[in-house]
Amino acid sequence: MAIFHYQGRGVRGDLVRGNIEAASADAVATQLFNSGITPIDIVPARPKSDVLTQLRRLTARKKPTLSDLILFSHQMHTLTKSGVPIIQALAGLAESTRNPAMAQALADITANLEAGRDLSSSMARHPQIFPSLIISLVQVGESTGRLDEVFLQISQYLELEKDTRDRIKAALRYPAIVISAIAIAIVIINMFVIPAFAKIFKSFRVELPFATRLLIGVSDFFVTFWPYLLAGLAIGIVALRSYVKTENGRYQWHKMKMRLPLVGDIIRRATLGRFARCFAMTSRTGVPLIQGLTVAAKALDNEFIAERVLSMRNGIERGESLTRTATLSGMFTPLVLQMLAVGEQTGAVDSLLLEVAEFYEREVDYDIKSLSAAVEPILMVAIGIMVLILALGIFLPMWELARAARG
Repeated sequence: MAIFHYQGRGVRGDLVRGNIEAASADAVATQLFNSGITPIDIVPARPKSDVLTQLRRLTARKKPTLSDLILFSHQMHTLTKSGVPIIQALAGLAESTRNPAMAQALADITANLEAGRDLSSSMARHPQIFPSLIISLVQVGESTGRLDEVFLQISQYLELEKDTRDRIKAALRYPAIVISAIAIAIVIINMFVIPAFAKIFKSFRVELPFATRLLIGVSDFFVTFWPYLLAGLAIGIVALRSYVKTENGRYQWHKMKMRLPLVGDIIRRATLGRFARCFAMTSRTGVPLIQGLTVAAKALDNEFIAERVLSMRNGIERGESLTRTATLSGMFTPLVLQMLAVGEQTGAVDSLLLEVAEFYEREVDYDIKSLSAAVEPILMVAIGIMVLILALGIFLPMWELARAARG
C-alpha cells in the first residue's frame, strides 16, 4: 500500500485535493469516481524527511508497554467471547491501537492468518512485542478452544504485574528524590559555598581546624577537577550500562538486586510471586510442566532467579518431584515448600501455586507500605551528618573568629 496525492473536481466543479492510501493509481481513481470526484492528477506522495516524520519513525519503534498489552488482551477477550472472527478482530485492533509498533505487528499477524498460519506462530514472529508467556498461553488456548479465557487470564496477570511494579516504583520515588537532592546540594556546596568561605578564612591568616581544612581540600579538588569527574561519571555510566546488557553483566546485576538493603528482599519476593502466578496460570491452562517452567523462567525478567527455575526444570526432567527441586533451588521459604508438597499430593498444584503467589504479594504489599517509614530515619541521619560536617567545618571557625574579634 502506498500513499497517493490527488487533485480532482467535485460535483459542482470545485477543486478537491487530498491524500489516499491505495495499492495503485487506478485504485485511487476508482475510489474518487465512487465518491463523485473526477480525478485530474494522481501522483505518488513524496516521503517527507522533516523532524516530525523522524520522530514518528522513532515512535514507531517504541516497544509496547504493559498498559498496551493489557488493553490488547482485554480487547481480544471481549471480541473472541462475542464471536468476532480472529482476522476481523485483529484487523480492527491494528487500526485503532495507539502504539505504532503494535499496529504494525497486528497488521502482519493478520496477513499471516490470512495466509493460513495459526495465531500463536504468527505472534511468535514478533518476540519484541509479545513475550513468550503470552505466545505459549495463546497456543494452549487455540488447541483447547478456550482462547477467550486465555486472553482474560493474560490480562489479569499483566494487571497484577503492572500494579506490583507501580507500587515498588512509587515506594522508591521518595528516597530517590531525597538522595538526588542531597547529591545536588553537596555539589553546590563544594563548588560555590565552601570556596567563598575559604577566601574569608584565608584573609584572617589563622590556623584553621582540621575539619575546615579537610572541607576546603575536598572543595578545591572538586573545583579543579570537576570536568574530569564529570567525564569519568559519564564514562562509568555508559560502561556500566554496556556491561549490564551482556549476559554475564545482566546476571550479576539481577543477583546484586536481590542483596540491596531494604529493597532487595522486596524485589526477590515480588519476583517469586510473579513466578508462582505465572507457573500456576500455565498449569491451569494445560501447558506441560516442563514447558510451563521454561515459560515462567522467561517471563521473570530476572536472570538470577530464572537460572534457579531452569534448574528446577532440569531436576524434574531427571525424575525428581517439584517439591524436591524447589527445595534444592534455595529460593522458597519452608512454608511455601509445605504448600507445594500438599499441592503435589492432592493434585492441585495450580491452586496451591496461586496461594503461594498471593502469599508473596501480601508480604510485598506490607513491605512496600512500611518502606517509607524504614527509609526516612536513614535519610534523616544522612542529612544530619552532612549538616554536622558543615557546622564543624564552616560555622565553628566563624564562631571562633567572631569570638576572637570581640575579645
